[in-house]
Formats: sequence, C-alpha cells, structure tokens
Amino acid sequence: MTATAALGIFGFPGRYVQGPGALHELGPLLRELGASRVAAVADATVRAAVGAEVERALDGVALQWLDFPGECTAATIAALAGRVAPGAGLAVLGLGGGKAIDTAKGVAKVLGERGDAARLLIAPTVASNDSPTSRLIVVYDDAHVLAEVRLMARNPDAVLVDTEVICRAPARFFAAGLGDALSKRFEAAQCAAAGGRNFFGGRPLGLALAMGERCHSTIRADGLAALARVRSGAGPDAAVERVVEATVLLSGLAFESGGLSLAHALNRGFTAHPLLTHALHGEMVAFGTLVQLIAQDEPAAFVEDHAAFTHALGLPVHLGALGAPSLSEAELREIARLTCLAPYIGNLRPAADEGRVFEALRRADELGRRVGL
Repeated sequence: MTATAALGIFGFPGRYVQGPGALHELGPLLRELGASRVAAVADATVRAAVGAEVERALDGVALQWLDFPGECTAATIAALAGRVAPGAGLAVLGLGGGKAIDTAKGVAKVLGERGDAARLLIAPTVASNDSPTSRLIVVYDDAHVLAEVRLMARNPDAVLVDTEVICRAPARFFAAGLGDALSKRFEAAQCAAAGGRNFFGGRPLGLALAMGERCHSTIRADGLAALARVRSGAGPDAAVERVVEATVLLSGLAFESGGLSLAHALNRGFTAHPLLTHALHGEMVAFGTLVQLIAQDEPAAFVEDHAAFTHALGLPVHLGALGAPSLSEAELREIARLTCLAPYIGNLRPAADEGRVFEALRRADELGRRVGL
C-alpha cells in the first residue's frame, strides 16, 4: 500500500450554492473568482431553457457559448477547448446534465494543461446524477460506450444548483438522480470494508460514510414526496430542497471521497450493450444497487424492501425496465465480464468475480420482475 493510500482523504468543491434563483449568483461569483470572461458549455435545449437567465446573471462578464453536441467524447472536449482564446481571466461554465458537465470539466482541464488557469463553475439544469461536485470526467466513445475516466487537479470552484430550474426539467431526470444517490450508502461502506481507495487515492474517512447514510435516509424520508412535487409541475418546496441536496451534494461527496463498488462497476457492462446504453446513468445504478445488495449477501427482506422502494420511485428494478427484456445467458455473462474490468470491482465483500456478478444479475432480475408486477 502506498503512503497516500494509508491516508484518509476528502475533497470538496470550493463553493456550493443551492436554492431558487441560484443562477443569479453567477456574475458575483465569477468576479469574486477573478474571471472577466466565461466559456459556457451547453446544448441547444439547455441554452433555450436558461440561456437568457445566464446572460442576465453574468452582468457584464463576457460570454462565449460552446455548443455541446450530446456526448462527452475526447474529440468533443478537444474541439471545444480549441475554440477558447488563450489569456487571463478565464472561466468555464458547465450547464446541463452529467455529460455536458463532464465535457465542461474536460475543457477546463485541457485549458489548464495548455497554460490557461481557467476557473470552473458548474450549474446543473437537472438533478439526474452527482457529477456536479466531483473532479471526475467520464468520457465515452462515439457509440456511447464508456471509454475512460479522467481526473482534474481539483474539484470545481463553485457549484450552483437552481432548484427552480431543476423542477422545470422532466421528472424522469429527477428520479434518475434518486437512483444514482441511493447506492452511495452501500458503495462507500463496501469500499471502506474492503480496504479500498476513494477517488483521491486515499482511504474513506468516516465523514464520507456518514454522508452516504444521510443521503440514503433523506431519500427514504422525502424522495417520494419530492418526486411527486416535481411531477406535479410545482416549484421547489422543503422536501425538494432536502432531496436535491442529497442527490447532488451528499451523493457527490460520498462517492468521490467514499469510493464506489459493484453498483457503479456494472455501468461498464450495461453501457456496452446496445439495448441498455440509452438508459440514464441513474437508472442503470438503481438496478445496479439491487444487484450489489444481492452480491453482498444482504438479508432477503432488506433487499426486497429496497427493490419495492426503488420501484415506487418509478426506477428500473429489472432488465426489461432498462430496455432489455430478454437477454441471453451469454449476454449476461458478457455484462458480468466487462463489469469485472472496472477498477473498483474489488470494493465488495464477499469478493466479486464474473460468476458471482452473473448470478447476482440473474437473481436481481428475477426479484425485480416479481416486485414490478
């Protein structure tokens, strides 16, 4: 074990701002961070939804729009970074969902490597996953298959979560964020129990595990009410604010400083299958958590209760709900094989191998079909 791995390490974004109208803080924050110009990564849908608000909020800070084409690939990152003129006073703003956010992170990293010390601000427009607070960049290929994970030197300088904007997005994204976040209690605990490392190369501190626990308990207490509120078209209330804090902040800190396990390792296998690759990240993780609970030998009643709650949130609890109703044994074994290539597959007790992952996939699918009837 290296000296770093023996140390407890925890990472944070420089600032976290959440609530109705949080986007209005963009201009003051940029000026506080010494930025006089900002390159904003967003797709056409996001720009139409919040572009005018962003431009008003900047209040004199020069803005350059960088059009996000829909997938976070190495080529996209390089092309967008190449459009940004060098010089001082630069910031990058990521607007949208996880892939647009990761593309913005990638652009900021490339700019830093070329000598431009760009500040990085993240303003998610959906609460579909926990990417906003982390320094991870998940890069895909043109076929939407996970290709690599890059790391920035530091976490974002600021994260602004405007809950009015979050509530205007389709409820499916909000639900996916719940699915992504529900795994963190179990994944961080398994990483710690297995002696694994977090994404800073150190051991998870107790605070990371506590955040995973708080994230889980908040969603169990308020998740259904918050999702119903979003589905109704109403604006944020106290339950929505608590749940967004759980799905974006607590979940993000818990995974990055606590570590991941099988629930996220399964994305290696899921994203490689043509019928599964179009599911949202949090939808894959929702089913993946069920697989992990079976693989780590949790009591049947506990697993069934978790599956029932996941189903009540409208999240997938079997492969058919993910888009693949009839996978063959060979297809399941290939998903298991690819899953076992993930670097954090070792963060599981009992230890996982292809056979154990295959069996847990099969049993989770069977249980989910019973629960989902």
